[in-house]
Amino acid sequence: MKANTITKESIDKLVRTFYPTILADEITAPFFVAKIGADINSPEWKAHLELLSNFWAMQALGDLSYSGSPLAPHFGLEGLDKKAFDRWLELFEIAIDKVYEPNAGAFFKERSQMIGRNFMINLGIS
Repeated sequence: MKANTITKESIDKLVRTFYPTILADEITAPFFVAKIGADINSPEWKAHLELLSNFWAMQALGDLSYSGSPLAPHFGLEGLDKKAFDRWLELFEIAIDKVYEPNAGAFFKERSQMIGRNFMINLGIS
């Protein structure tokens, strides 16, 4: 059943739905494998998924569990380009559609597009 409202639990489900697809994708996987590894059940991935759930909870709910700099880890990722960002966004929207009804999912689609544009500008990617 798809979520009609955004909650901490539905955000966690979104993150856990999304990242296995990232690891299975030939365009996006290499960036994550290089930084975090290929085993999504590893302690590093568990910490990353929790961090991202907290990030999206901050974005959507004003939750204060997130601390960090979302842009900083993206500096120095060799080969990171617009194609990779576009694929990340495409896969994220697919995951959003799996987890949320359109009215609730619209927030994540709009916010991820905005964040993606800002990241590309700040990373000098065009």
